[in-house]
Amino acid sequence: MPSLDKLILEVRSCTICKDHLPLNPRPILQIATSAKILIAGQAPGKKVHLSGVPFDDQSGERLRNWLGLTKEQFYDAGLVAILPMGFCYPGSSKSGDAPPRPECVKEWREKLLMLLPHVELTVLIGTYAIDYHLAEKQKDNLTKTVNAWREYWPSTIPMPHPSPRNNIWLSKNPWFEKDVLPAVKRRVRSISLNN
Repeated sequence: MPSLDKLILEVRSCTICKDHLPLNPRPILQIATSAKILIAGQAPGKKVHLSGVPFDDQSGERLRNWLGLTKEQFYDAGLVAILPMGFCYPGSSKSGDAPPRPECVKEWREKLLMLLPHVELTVLIGTYAIDYHLAEKQKDNLTKTVNAWREYWPSTIPMPHPSPRNNIWLSKNPWFEKDVLPAVKRRVRSISLNN
């Protein structure tokens, strides 16, 4: 198994799906073997692609708030690993960004996950991460899966994407902010205090 540093260099120089991307490949991730929280997102948006910083957008602001983490804590790779299902901006579709390219999962995901032995909480953001990490354990749809969060607790928490596009979902499902987020913040706080 390659070292983490070697693997990160390989991932950052990856061009496997370059012919399918609207912009040049720019794999974006954050990882250290000591990370205790894993954020499994979807894929970087265009703004994140341009900055090169994961969750450097409105979704990131909301996600940090949901987790109760400061920017400094969130970008501490020793505490938080950020591994989206696709590492490069996949382009846009009618309803937002296109799905993550599948090549990242096939080539890199398991290799990277094997180098994260200290993860105590995996935060699954959106359907692509939920599909991969929960597989047959998930419910019929995202809402039912998120509502069944206690079944995956305390090692895993499924969440909707924190994008402003999901404001309607949040308003229709007030239990998420009322019941789920306080528990998530307590769990994250207990993990970060021991970091």
